[in-house]
Amino acid sequence: MRDQHYATFLGLHQAASPLLIANAWDAASTVLWQHAGAPAIGTSSAALAWACGYADGGPLQAAALLHKVTEIVRVASVPVSIDMEDGYSDDAEDVAALVRQVAEAGAVGINIEDGGAVPSLLVAKIKTIRRVLGDTPLFINARTDVYLRGMASGAAAVTMTVERLQQYAAAGADGAFVPGISNIDEITAVASRCQLPLNVMTVPGLPPLAALQTAGVRRVSAGPGVFQHAFNTGLTMVRQFLGGNLAGGEGSNSQHPSLGYGEINALFARPSAAVD
Repeated sequence: MRDQHYATFLGLHQAASPLLIANAWDAASTVLWQHAGAPAIGTSSAALAWACGYADGGPLQAAALLHKVTEIVRVASVPVSIDMEDGYSDDAEDVAALVRQVAEAGAVGINIEDGGAVPSLLVAKIKTIRRVLGDTPLFINARTDVYLRGMASGAAAVTMTVERLQQYAAAGADGAFVPGISNIDEITAVASRCQLPLNVMTVPGLPPLAALQTAGVRRVSAGPGVFQHAFNTGLTMVRQFLGGNLAGGEGSNSQHPSLGYGEINALFARPSAAVD
């Protein structure tokens, strides 16, 4: 099954339209996003860390990460890719050992980032991951934070991004992730000069999907935005409840009616089956 999911995931990056990843963070969001029609499940490192009770940016413990990976894969009927930040270590061997555990748990892809560090560090990690995995297939989506961290702007940002992505491709990466980029001309320039399928993330000002497809984008990630929206909604309901509004609960609107208790429970009664 894992090999089949890997082949499917690889194919999604070569499809006629870009792969849309509505990032999940646990078993519940995985089941619900599948119900919504998600062709693959990818995690947001921030959302997954928050769901485990850690801040984003490195503090997530390996045991907590692997527990989440296991529960997500258990209920997933589509390919799963895990965002691993920078691998949670500067030591390439330690990173590769953790990636191997993630792959053995059933994930068919990972995101791994340079975090704004010198590119040689991520190059070493990718090469070591490939050596440690051997024949085990894994889609490595190499992320550079040139735009996210404001390391350069305009043409200089394009050049720096492309140079880093070319090094990651040579090291064995399968995909290129550039969060923070939103200018369509710069997206086009990066896509045209990088041999890897380009992944961008939803940010204010990101062009429409059709324009991104024309520019050469092959994958779009929602990032932590779905988690933030979901938990902001929950926070609003709890504040209303604590304020004495006892009429809340399931709620609905005409455009997106909420799932009732029975419908949600039914999804989890057969979590590994495809849901119509």
